Amino acid sequence: MKVTSKKIDNANLLVSATFAKEEIDTKVDRLAKEAGKQMKVDGFRKGKVPAHVVKKMHGEQLTQDAEGEMIREALDQALAEAKVNKAEMLGEPMFKKYDKGDTGVEAEIQICLRPVVELGDYKEAVPAFDQPKATPAEVKERIEELAKQSAPLESIKEERALEKGDTAVFDFEGFLKGEPFEGGKAENFELEIGSGQFIPGFEAQMEGLKVGEEKRITITFPEDYQAENLKGQETEFAIKLNDIKVKAAAEINDTLAQQVTGKADATVKDLEERTAEQLITEKVSKLYNDELKPQLLEALVEKYDFDLPENIVEQEIDNLVNGKAQSMTPEEIKAVQEDVKKLEALREESREDAVNSVKATFIVDAIAREEKISVDDQEVQQVLYYEAMMAGQKPEEVLEHYKKNNLIPAVKMGMIEDKLFGKLLGLDKEKK
Repeated sequence: MKVTSKKIDNANLLVSATFAKEEIDTKVDRLAKEAGKQMKVDGFRKGKVPAHVVKKMHGEQLTQDAEGEMIREALDQALAEAKVNKAEMLGEPMFKKYDKGDTGVEAEIQICLRPVVELGDYKEAVPAFDQPKATPAEVKERIEELAKQSAPLESIKEERALEKGDTAVFDFEGFLKGEPFEGGKAENFELEIGSGQFIPGFEAQMEGLKVGEEKRITITFPEDYQAENLKGQETEFAIKLNDIKVKAAAEINDTLAQQVTGKADATVKDLEERTAEQLITEKVSKLYNDELKPQLLEALVEKYDFDLPENIVEQEIDNLVNGKAQSMTPEEIKAVQEDVKKLEALREESREDAVNSVKATFIVDAIAREEKISVDDQEVQQVLYYEAMMAGQKPEEVLEHYKKNNLIPAVKMGMIEDKLFGKLLGLDKEKK
């Protein structure tokens, strides 16, 4: 076996290897003997199957295994000669050449390595900004909104018709082709008119009703309605309005403060302070996501220049191209699949973004290690559980989806990035 290695750059190593046929045959013989000790074949005692029988039965697989073993040995030898730690390898080796001939195999394999990022003064890339503040007017407006939301519903005293914005208390029963249908009946149901909670057209036909009045309305269920028997069906509802309720006058007092904060001794002043903190947190989050994070990433990518592992860049190009395909028509996708030049053009369009994305990832990783920023698996799981619950999804299923599709590393990297940038920008202090 002849092995040579050549550095393409600081992140990519090209390994050239030649395996003589005799060397491959020797390995095949050894593997066949080892397999014969484990196999059971009719006509032979277990563990006593001759090598030539094993080769006759599994010759092709044995050859593949022998070549695979020689590739691994060649890579180990190349890394040792290049004085590269195996832990610095990234992704799977890429075969640039693999020619099998009568005399043996000639192979060229590219190994990608973790790039070295000379950090220097990375803090000079951090953009300056004014810390957001909450004005008294903003605090007052937010508390007034909270008071309105928390105000109880009260029955109206005057006699008038049901209007948009009122809460109707009513009985209803639905009929499909003259017969009541399951789930179409309720008593003293409360519905805010104009909220869009019911089927389109239902709430609008209730407007104008007075307490005690009855009405029959006709509704057509949407084609995508969840109940199969009601999809696209015209139905009739018998309605009786029992009461009309409106929000009581909003009051800003200690009771509201205690209700909102969950603290038995909270005062209006406490509510004002908490509301100001929430407004500042919201402003900081918006400023970070809309301006500071993009600015900092762009500045860091522009500041550093280093070699990137080719396989990681190509993987990112794959991801970006697949992302673009999501918004393409079936005809456009087919055209790209059938035309190699179109696919190559699409990949080249994505190359700059892919390079910047990969570059940013290694920069963030290097600075995070310098700043001792890390995120463990439990933190990732907590975030995914919370997001799943907020979206009304089953946390266990969401977590399994992320694991199955190898999305956990990307989530973890995103969390590390936000934690790091929060520290560099001083936003973590703002939250304390």
